Amino acid sequence: MKANTELKRPKPPGRLKLYMTGALLILLLWGSFIQTEANFGELISGLPNMMDLLREMFPPKWSYFEKITDAMLETIRMALIGTTAGAILAVPIALLCASNMVGSAWIFYPVRLLLNLIRTIPDLLLAALFVAIFGLGPVPGIFALTVFSIGLIAKLTYEALETIDHGPLEAMTSVGANRLQKIIFAVIPQIQAHFMSYTLYTFEINIRAAAILGLVGAGGIGHYYEVTLGFLEYDKTSTIIIFTLAIVLIIDFASTKLREKLL
Repeated sequence: MKANTELKRPKPPGRLKLYMTGALLILLLWGSFIQTEANFGELISGLPNMMDLLREMFPPKWSYFEKITDAMLETIRMALIGTTAGAILAVPIALLCASNMVGSAWIFYPVRLLLNLIRTIPDLLLAALFVAIFGLGPVPGIFALTVFSIGLIAKLTYEALETIDHGPLEAMTSVGANRLQKIIFAVIPQIQAHFMSYTLYTFEINIRAAAILGLVGAGGIGHYYEVTLGFLEYDKTSTIIIFTLAIVLIIDFASTKLREKLL
């Protein structure tokens, strides 16, 4: 008898399973609409009001750029400091979360639980908490972005750590290297490009987040969003939106190019 060398292809799911999945998705969507009281009729009836708002936002008040430039620079500085501090603090946390770095479930599971708790709290809520502690200004925003950056960068980094090649680690062990030497010479070279990419990605997110932290008094351009919307000065609001969009696009483009070179 000839050996059957053909690879067995996985059978596609049956039609019944597809129908059941589709029905479940439709049921979840329908239930979500019911529970959130979503109403397309109200959306359609509100379209004229949306158009009125857009008409009031244009043309933007270009002269308002001069007043918000310093606030935008403060927003960028907040994001830069928060991302840098968060990236530095995320390194030891990521090492403690990686099962192949620690080896003891009594260590990496509690640290992962703490990391999940950090990522659960929204950055706007973090900013409000730090405003209550430190008062108004950019400092609460920096602390909020630092905590947010720790949660995101540490999560992505420890997942990358668990996929590294163990060959260099075994080679370092065979020559009697200690744990610190293994990390410096066998682990860091394998993940440094990914770590920098994660840090740049987090910086992009923090620019967007920092733009609204001022709504709770945490400094940056968000304060002017609150002021202009409160006084119904929508032409100034559109100026802030356009300015923020331009900054975000520039940073996204530069960050993408850097990540392409790193990876």
